[in-house]
Amino acid sequence: MNVTVYSTPTCPYCKLAKKFLTAHDVAFEDIDVAADSAKAREMIEKTKQMGVPVIEVDDELIIGFDEKKLKKALGIK
Repeated sequence: MNVTVYSTPTCPYCKLAKKFLTAHDVAFEDIDVAADSAKAREMIEKTKQMGVPVIEVDDELIIGFDEKKLKKALGIK
């Protein structure tokens, strides 16, 4: 399972999402879209919006920190 978090250092919901993933022992790649403009463009192309966090679980995109959707996508009860 591939998990990617598109985030910024100042975003409180990004921090919550990463804390949630860490607490559930989910390995993830953290991409700072504030520092990487190419990855920021990639995120915008995928989601058609600029808000963070965007969490990609395999091919499923979750916009914002939506714990219910995230648990479902990760198979967490």
